[in-house]
Amino acid sequence: MRLGVLDVGSNTVHLQVVDTHPGARPNPTFNHKVELRLTDFLDANNQIAQEGINALRTAIGDAVKQSKAVQTEELLPFATSALREAGNGAQIIAEINKEFDIDLQVLSGEEEAKLTFLAARRWFGWSAGRLLVIDIGGGSLEIASGVDEAPEVAISLPLGAARLTKNHLVGDPYTAKSIRALRDHIENNLESVLPALVHHESSDRAIATSKTLRTLARLCGDWYGGSNKTITLDAIRKISTKLSEMDLDERTKLPGVSANRARQIVAGAFVTESVMRNLDLDKLEVCPWAMREGVILKFMDWTEH
Repeated sequence: MRLGVLDVGSNTVHLQVVDTHPGARPNPTFNHKVELRLTDFLDANNQIAQEGINALRTAIGDAVKQSKAVQTEELLPFATSALREAGNGAQIIAEINKEFDIDLQVLSGEEEAKLTFLAARRWFGWSAGRLLVIDIGGGSLEIASGVDEAPEVAISLPLGAARLTKNHLVGDPYTAKSIRALRDHIENNLESVLPALVHHESSDRAIATSKTLRTLARLCGDWYGGSNKTITLDAIRKISTKLSEMDLDERTKLPGVSANRARQIVAGAFVTESVMRNLDLDKLEVCPWAMREGVILKFMDWTEH
């Protein structure tokens, strides 16, 4: 079966097409991505402005055309925090579903965490023991932990890299004052969920998913040695400071860092450092699968049953 997953996120509209069947590993066959940064189009009333709606319609229309061109049998479209929290998000989704004859669904933060956890569990297998999975998106941070395929704890916080950059960081390079405000904001938000997570510190493996964390792992390897597939607490502390001292142009020239990612990689680094420090994690291992793969796996499980 050829499946398409259309991920309408805070940063991108991303179509991923895979060939799979029940019990099989999803085999990627086609990828189409448009960087959109929906959070940039939010106005003072938390509404997505018309310019952003037009850009979103164009991106989704292109993705639907691409999906049909590669003969996708089923399209699974979903939206995350940007549309979930926008005041006019429900109206935009209703209009898009009607215009393109799709069924774009909004995932809750908890659902995002659960689907990402499922993907990590399938990737690492049962022998990995208790997993603690961390995902940093554009709009939110998800943390999940457990020993089964469904996590015992699934938490979502408004600590996405794009959101934090827009709301807290100013200057180029970012000012020391705005960096301090950002770090205080992250700590205050994490403080509210630490009681639920504290007994999961002893997880057998701590896992990192998402493009932001994969990029940080690459920088850890390039700058401080390693496999580019892990993030250590010592390295992320150094990287956070180093990135915050660079201007946008310098960050854009880093290996694996796109212009869009260069804007928000500083916020992503400080979120990562805070989570690792607060949960006493020495190392994160990168998982190449994340929420999109979780959506595919969940759908194929449902199909099989």
